[in-house]
Amino acid sequence: MGMNPLVLKVGLGLVGLCITGYILGPPLYWHFMEGLAAVSHSSSSSSYSCSPCQCDCSSHPLLSIPEGLSNASFADCAKHDPEVSEDTEKNFAELLTEELKLREVEALENEQRADMALLEAKKITSQYQKEADKCNSGMETCEEAREKAEAALVAQKKLTATWELRARQRGWKEGIAKSHAQTQGNVQTA
Repeated sequence: MGMNPLVLKVGLGLVGLCITGYILGPPLYWHFMEGLAAVSHSSSSSSYSCSPCQCDCSSHPLLSIPEGLSNASFADCAKHDPEVSEDTEKNFAELLTEELKLREVEALENEQRADMALLEAKKITSQYQKEADKCNSGMETCEEAREKAEAALVAQKKLTATWELRARQRGWKEGIAKSHAQTQGNVQTA
């Protein structure tokens, strides 16, 4: 449901006029009433012997705080009081010094915590390095043992092949040896 732009402009204009009237209305009303009173006094000056008021209303602010409610010391804030400014400067300097000391203590504590963490990290790193060295040493030992076992197996296979070759040259046959070994096993169990 769209709104007509003309209606919107007229509504905003009325709101603007109302706000302007609200702000400027009371001072204008009082100036107008003073003007009417002055005109009525001048027209009937013969009947009244009162002199006109000597009031410069332009120097008064539109909004003023009554005398009893205003804080008189607030106006004195702008004045320079040497004792107060010295005390304030001293207090400010003391506060800054205290803040700097607190930050220094905090920085030292942070540094100590960081140093402790660094030492702990170095200790753990050293332990891991020792474990890694042990593991590497074990792996090297295992590798050497495997190589030796491999070499021994190759030598044993050569020796076995040599003996088998000699046995074949003398008439040994594989099938006969198996049956002969089985008969010996049966005789021993009986």
